[in-house]
Parts: sequence; structure tokens; C-alpha cells
Amino acid sequence: MFSLQRMLGKEDKFFDLLEASGGEARNSIQALKTFLQNPQQGPLDQFIQIRRRDKAITSQISDALCSTFVTALEREDIEALSGALYKIPKTVEKIAERVQLAPHLLGGTDFSQPVGMLENASQIVLAMIQQLRGGMRLEQAKTLNEKLQAIESEMDDMLTEKLRWLYSARLAPVAVIFMKDLFELIERVADRCRDAGNVVTQIVLKNS
Repeated sequence: MFSLQRMLGKEDKFFDLLEASGGEARNSIQALKTFLQNPQQGPLDQFIQIRRRDKAITSQISDALCSTFVTALEREDIEALSGALYKIPKTVEKIAERVQLAPHLLGGTDFSQPVGMLENASQIVLAMIQQLRGGMRLEQAKTLNEKLQAIESEMDDMLTEKLRWLYSARLAPVAVIFMKDLFELIERVADRCRDAGNVVTQIVLKNS
């Protein structure tokens, strides 16, 4: 069993910061879910604020690593997980930015299924980080990581079908380019969640 809290001793701030970053990743996807229901609702302030909060958390982790001389957990692991988590809200913000450029090109496309899958993935990532606090068995980490891998694989298959439809539909070329860009960014968010899960699993594996 691996316990981040045990390995870092009194340095609970690393766990707290990583969990906060995981929470912002989840928040960004939940914000995207709401935004896509009404993409013409206005400024992207919510996404900007989430990304800035997460960037601040990432900076706090870097600063804490510089001022903490002894950590049983490898610094590279903390940095890798922090970096993987930060990429999630950063990529989600890009999706919202692209949508706002030309919301009329969405053509009533329903994104509820892929975004729901992203929301599920972000919940799993956060759960993996939360379980590190009290101790996490390798079997737990592998089980949750397999769920992330399954979501990412299902997302690939679904988006392949979306692209097949896109290429066969009678849409304007600019609409095809616009939608293809969105689908690829959505897939990238799933990849980011998978990457974060892989890092947590590797941490548990190395210290089990």
C-alpha cells in the first residue's frame, strides 16, 4: 500500500495542492458542459479563471519543491503529475475559445456524449489523487487506470465515427474544418486525463 501522506510526512501541502489541481481539471470540464449548452452566452471568464487558478497551484508546487529539502517521493513524480493535471483545463479552455470564434458553425451538434465521458474521466483522475491520502493499493490504481484507458479508447472510436459522418455530410468546407478541430481537441482532453492517471499509477507502482 502506498500513502503519499506517509511518504511526505508533514508535507501535506503537496497532496493538498495536487488534489486542488485535480479539482480544477474537473471544474473546467463541468464548465465546458454548461458552456456547450449555450455557446453564445458571452465571455470565457470562467475558463480563464479556472486555468489561472490551476496555474497558480502549479507554481505553488514548484515553489514548494524548491523550498523543501527532503521528500521521500521523487520530485520528478510530483512535477510530472502537476504538469499532467495543468494541461487538462488549459486544453479545455482552447475548446471554449474555438467554439466562441464561430458558434454558428456548430449546427446544433450534440456534444453531451463526449463531454460526459470527459467528465467521468476527470472524476476518476480526482478519485485517484484523493485515494493517495490515506493509502492506495496497486490493484486500486490499476483498476481506476484501466477505466481511464477504456474511456480514452471509447472516445477514439466515437470520434472516428464523428469524423466519418463529418466527411460524408454536406457541410461547408469551413464547417468541416471547424468541427474536426473541436473533435480533435476533445480527444486531446481525454488523452490528458489518461496521462494523469498513468502518472498516478506509476507513482503507486514505484512505491508499492
